[in-house]
Amino acid sequence: MPIAIAHARAIDGIHAPPVAIETHLANGLPAFQIVGLPEAAVRESRDRVRAAIQTSGFEFPRRRITVNLAPADLPKDGGRFDLGIALGILAASQQIPATALEAREFLGELGLDGQLRPVGGSLAAGLAAARAGRQLVASPDDGAEAALASQADVVCAGHLTEVCAALAGRGELAAAQAPPPVAPSRPDLADVRGQHLARRALEIAAAGGHHLLMVGPPGSGKSMLAARIPGILPPMSEDEALETAAIHSLRGTEHLRGDWRARPFRSPHHTASGVALVGGGSTPRPGEISLAHQGVLFLDELTEFDRSVLDVLREPLETGVIHISRAARQAEFPARFQLVGAMNPCPQGFDCDLAERCECTPEQRARHRKRLSAPLLDRIDLAIEVPRIPPSELAADGEPAESSAAVAERVARARQRQLERQGQLNSTLDGPELRRHAALDAQDRQLLDTAAERFRLSARAYHRILRVARSIADLDDSATIATRHLTEALGYRALDHWRTQS
Repeated sequence: MPIAIAHARAIDGIHAPPVAIETHLANGLPAFQIVGLPEAAVRESRDRVRAAIQTSGFEFPRRRITVNLAPADLPKDGGRFDLGIALGILAASQQIPATALEAREFLGELGLDGQLRPVGGSLAAGLAAARAGRQLVASPDDGAEAALASQADVVCAGHLTEVCAALAGRGELAAAQAPPPVAPSRPDLADVRGQHLARRALEIAAAGGHHLLMVGPPGSGKSMLAARIPGILPPMSEDEALETAAIHSLRGTEHLRGDWRARPFRSPHHTASGVALVGGGSTPRPGEISLAHQGVLFLDELTEFDRSVLDVLREPLETGVIHISRAARQAEFPARFQLVGAMNPCPQGFDCDLAERCECTPEQRARHRKRLSAPLLDRIDLAIEVPRIPPSELAADGEPAESSAAVAERVARARQRQLERQGQLNSTLDGPELRRHAALDAQDRQLLDTAAERFRLSARAYHRILRVARSIADLDDSATIATRHLTEALGYRALDHWRTQS
């Protein structure tokens, strides 16, 4: 009997490398063996596949069955190969036509009764199948996720018998339908009273994709401001949305319940571990920084995070990717997120405007701020102080503040200027591109050099000031950086004042 070959997809980070499921039946004592570096869940497929074939009304061959998952050096885990293995056995035993397997890929775990169950990661499999020119067959849940990719040909089935009937020409499988998008309910900036400096910093950070730190006493509105950043960010492109959805699909299908095109907003608790932030596990899975890809990672009570946990953010903040290495597996996940942090100015939490209630000494305040390492602070573009709002500004009958929609229009225009001029956001400018697009005249260069000497700025902080100034100029629809743009950018360096005072 010739070897029957079914096609499937493994998971490697957010990629879905191809796997050929080769099935061979030989004479001899009945046996069922799976080779090709399978993990425990894959080896257990033998029992699930045998029961599913028998309860679905087919004959399980009483022969020596060898299933090879090629390539052999690619680790395989989970039950995602169950459907392909079952169909390979049925094709090798001539119960379904083997030629029907050639133009299709199969994804799904089998129940003992033959029901197809979702396995996750189907969006990456759908995109890869489309590039290979094959149709993807999956469970209804996985099919709905894979159908998010408009170029993918995805059909879904609920039972093994439905797939076999379609392969034998006795019916057709229904085309998978992507769930309709649900417009997210975003909080509006119009709800924020006062805090004009913080609102301006949010707009600049959104326009250039810059990282932001807000320092202020409890109740000053830091968390409220951070939650409104996604509402002023422009929508993602289809490629960005698909990449982000592919990351989330590795952690489940909850993202399909809302608008998968909406920029993510992640806010982990300060007790989160380093693995929770960057990802990991024996089978690497994305962490919070990857789940915030193309969106916002908000770290409230920043100084309450363990310092070693925060320092794992340093490389992803620069590179936009995270590499996870384990003894047997390595994976790479995108992590191009916008970091927004919030912290109290001192251990007790009260600011200088309530000095009579603050019992912290200058040394205690300095130790509190030093819980954030200098290399991490160097990677933050804007740092502002968020003071307590006077009761007079909290009155509901005051003049309404500007809405998120109005700010989002300016942010979108500024980002469009950046993309047309340099093909990327200002926050990612580096090297010759930064010198070309963020050039200063001689007077402004002297101003920046003097500030760098006074506040002991590193080269990284020096360049980040230039990037922020470029974003301010874009919001001002200015082709060049003027003195007012540079001085405003220098004003968002509160952390450098702390460094000279400590």
